[in-house]
Amino acid sequence: MKLKMFQVDAFSEHVFGGNPAAVCPLDAWLDDAMLQAIAEENNLSETAFFVATGDVFELRWFTPVEEVALCGHATLATAHVIFTHLSYSKPEITFQTRSGELRVSRSGEGYAMDFPATLPGATDAPQQLIDGLGKQPQQILAAFDYVAVYASEDEIQSLSPDFAKLKELGLRGVVATAPGKQVDFVSRCFFPKLRVDEDPVTGSAHCELAPYWAKQLGQNQLVADQLSRRGGRIECEIKGDRVVLIGRCADFMTAEIQVA
Repeated sequence: MKLKMFQVDAFSEHVFGGNPAAVCPLDAWLDDAMLQAIAEENNLSETAFFVATGDVFELRWFTPVEEVALCGHATLATAHVIFTHLSYSKPEITFQTRSGELRVSRSGEGYAMDFPATLPGATDAPQQLIDGLGKQPQQILAAFDYVAVYASEDEIQSLSPDFAKLKELGLRGVVATAPGKQVDFVSRCFFPKLRVDEDPVTGSAHCELAPYWAKQLGQNQLVADQLSRRGGRIECEIKGDRVVLIGRCADFMTAEIQVA
């Protein structure tokens, strides 16, 4: 069986930036073992699969080792494929996912994603987290990730994590964040238990970062940079219990894969 597959650099205006995601359109769902095998073969932080059901697109995301409940950059990449390569003419795409209904619309030269917002709360800091980051943060919070808050962008840039220690923590991963020099806030995101030591740009992490920084800065519109080697920029807007994330995409590859 042959399948179409696209590889898209999300949250970037150009190839080799942002976060690469594979996107596979399907006529019907394959079994989970096959979906996981394709994601493992791709060895990207996320592979997205979708099936059109009437006016709704069912969407799932897989890392190389497991399915996840929410992924921002692969949703952005999927919307780009549907709008650009499948010539979708309606102004908004509705996705049905494990995190509920997600909506994506065009926004200038990019796309706006409407996601649930999650405000992280204070938590006790496991010593393994401090040791794994190698630098004491000002504050440790938790939502679906640990969120380590530092005083400056320079501290975020200088982190050299021990991924073996971070891999043993209980939550999905660790997000380090601080106020930005040129933007409202910056971050780096580490998910070694998902076999993604450092994720280039993480949309889902901004579902917890944007509400935190909106509260700290007293503003609902923010611009964020993720300080990975590839780098990426995300525009964020808090709307009640939702967060709108805006980013652009660049096509890297269109392929046909053979799975059976």
